[in-house]
Amino acid sequence: MKTAAMEYVVARSVGEVIDALADGETSVLAGGQSLVPEVTRPGAQPRRLVDINRIDGLDTLVETDGYLRVGALVRHRAFESDTVAGPLGDLLRVVVRHIGHPPIRARGTMLGSLAYAHPAAEWPAVAVTLGARLVLDGPDGRRTVTAEDFFTAPFVTTRRPEELLIEAQLPVLPDGTGIGYAENRRNSIFPHAAAIAAVTVTDGVVSSAAICLVNSGPHPARAGAAEDALLGTTFSDTAIAAGAETAAERDTRLLYDDARSPEQRRAFRVLVSRALRHAREGARRCG
Repeated sequence: MKTAAMEYVVARSVGEVIDALADGETSVLAGGQSLVPEVTRPGAQPRRLVDINRIDGLDTLVETDGYLRVGALVRHRAFESDTVAGPLGDLLRVVVRHIGHPPIRARGTMLGSLAYAHPAAEWPAVAVTLGARLVLDGPDGRRTVTAEDFFTAPFVTTRRPEELLIEAQLPVLPDGTGIGYAENRRNSIFPHAAAIAAVTVTDGVVSSAAICLVNSGPHPARAGAAEDALLGTTFSDTAIAAGAETAAERDTRLLYDDARSPEQRRAFRVLVSRALRHAREGARRCG
């Protein structure tokens, strides 16, 4: 049986995109790095693609009111330079180097990665680590959800079919914050496991800590118990070891079944320890 041809629409405004998405059978094309492999699978093709690349104003990358606003057409490669300053820029530059390869970084977009919601993808984990706000536009107007509430399962988010993920708002990290990223990759475009850390040191003690476990479960998850273990410490080797142990033994309760094995817990213990050590180095340089 012959398959119907997929319709291709070039949108000139956000309104046109929302109109196109109203049928629930249309997918958005920005960089195509997540979409193209998906639509080549039998039975996965949408009825229509709506191309947003010619819409003005979707390439916003600007800091306002304590947030870095990232538009839907901002490519991964935008974060390779010093465009974003401070500890947040440091985190984005470290993470982006691990995303795919140069052609993917040249074409793909941060918001495309967020919308795709691969459980091992780097940008969803960064968004959860930072407590980012995600802005969706649809027929009922705009709404904002937190990254923690946005991701619900592998490749599943709270975005409705008729909505466009139009902007990510990443909180600017304060001075004195060190960042770290560590991953375990097994010949794949995505890490097998990884850990992200952003730790702020004030007057010699840890005043805030954010740790995220990557590909540890159906979606990125903060290691809350490990974060609490670090607060108020001097960020010593002992504190880092305790934080990594807590992440491995307590925060892994939300992991997939195979991640509860001693081997997998050991892997996250090592990754969290490495990420925290990198964060401590950065915090010391800031201080």
